[in-house]
Amino acid sequence: MADPRLHTFIGGSPADPPAVRARYERLVAGSPDPTVSWCNWVIQLRDDACLVGTVQATISGPADERTAEIAWVVGTPWQGRGIASEAARGLVAWLGRQEMRAVIAHIHPEHRASAAVATAAGLAPTSIRHEGEIRWVRAAGS
Repeated sequence: MADPRLHTFIGGSPADPPAVRARYERLVAGSPDPTVSWCNWVIQLRDDACLVGTVQATISGPADERTAEIAWVVGTPWQGRGIASEAARGLVAWLGRQEMRAVIAHIHPEHRASAAVATAAGLAPTSIRHEGEIRWVRAAGS
């Protein structure tokens, strides 16, 4: 996860180990806003018993209008094997059982691999842009 290529579309650079630890401690502590839930999972390969990435969802809104903003990252050595697609499909399926109004992802317009992952998870691009990224959505019942 320290590969600078992972930041090609999202910007920034890999964090050093103390910063990564601090970030994960904040994630585990949960959102300071009681109306927002942070859901984070690691992706582990069954056969190799190694961690290769993460999927996450930020759930917000009142019960009848909850939305989830999702993201995924798979380390460069494991990319191109369908791992992100499988993990994102699993995440979106889990969110569907949580009665979400919509599942949203924001993807850089040139990031074809993430667009393919979003498509595999049942999301579709919209005309909405957020900070230069395209908003992808899967509406309830989709």
